[in-house]
Amino acid sequence: MDNKSIAPQLDQLRNEIDEIDTQLVELLAKRRRVTTKVGELKSKVGMPIYAPEREAKLLSMRRQQAMEAGVSPELIEDILRRLMSDSYISQDASGYQCVNTECGKIVVIGGSGQLGKVFVDLFERSGYQVEILEQEDWSNSDNILAGAGVVIVAVPIRLTSMIIQKLSFLSKTCILADVTSVKEMPLYEMMKVHKGPVVGLHPMFGPDVSGLIKQTIITCEGRLPEQYNWLLKQFQVWGAKIYPVDALAHDQAMSMVQVMRHFSTIAYGYHLMTEGADISQLVEMSSPIYRLELIMVGRLFAQDPVLYTDIIFSNHDNVAMMKRFAYRFLELLEDVEMGDKDAFVTMFSQVSDWFGDYADIFLQESKAMLLKANELKKD
Repeated sequence: MDNKSIAPQLDQLRNEIDEIDTQLVELLAKRRRVTTKVGELKSKVGMPIYAPEREAKLLSMRRQQAMEAGVSPELIEDILRRLMSDSYISQDASGYQCVNTECGKIVVIGGSGQLGKVFVDLFERSGYQVEILEQEDWSNSDNILAGAGVVIVAVPIRLTSMIIQKLSFLSKTCILADVTSVKEMPLYEMMKVHKGPVVGLHPMFGPDVSGLIKQTIITCEGRLPEQYNWLLKQFQVWGAKIYPVDALAHDQAMSMVQVMRHFSTIAYGYHLMTEGADISQLVEMSSPIYRLELIMVGRLFAQDPVLYTDIIFSNHDNVAMMKRFAYRFLELLEDVEMGDKDAFVTMFSQVSDWFGDYADIFLQESKAMLLKANELKKD
């Protein structure tokens, strides 16, 4: 049997595949029309777009169905997750219910900035009256802030305290909030200057998000939560997860989650540069995991240096944390210099035990991420 002899059969099979693919596209379009209607219904009653229980149940059912049909459950889950992501986008386009129609206007100070724009867009799509206050508008700030039901400070960390100090004349019923990545200092300043409801917010996402579905907003209680709870409900309607935490505990966690991570990444990028590393060669010779690490390093250096400088320099206590990190780095380096493999293995095992079940969870999650990263790799 040669290529010519199988050509008719091959063409017939390919035609069948093309027909099936056409049906798939038509089914996907039909599914999207249905999810759009779901979004419209949810919008009318204020239901959150993201329903984790429904999603988990659906994935479990379809994985079981796939196994019974002799299809890879991982493939089906991957397809379904992409479909769900698309359906969330279609539901997002339907707009959102306005949780509090009586709140008055919402003023976002720094609303033209990258993160501020995200909130301005979502509030407007929920039917709120929104005004933006920028640096050039302060001569007219009394008029802009008059009658505000919510004021959100969305300015760089280095300007946050100064801006908050200008807000002493807000109505006692007005909610004052900030969205900076440090919380103890802004919360203290807001409580000092404003006698009404106060809440500290830390959106755990960047300005490139298309919506808040599955995004986390950390909240730090300030004053009168019963008066600002509707605002948190609005975030949940948008699809966000609310994670409440004490302001001090937040800043201590961020010193490890953000400050140490950014500082280490910057130091590594600086090291690569000063060593004269050939980035194109490193990329070509990288395993998927190292390529992903390089992507994360390069991604940081493609952004605003002042933003990351502000985060790292935001709290002097961060210096002590970074010194402890440097000490542990040198401690491990000494084991390598001395050739003490036993000490190194012991340390590794201790850290592995400390991670516990999370080590295996992160291993599986990273495998999925690496598969996605490999699919996106450009030849």
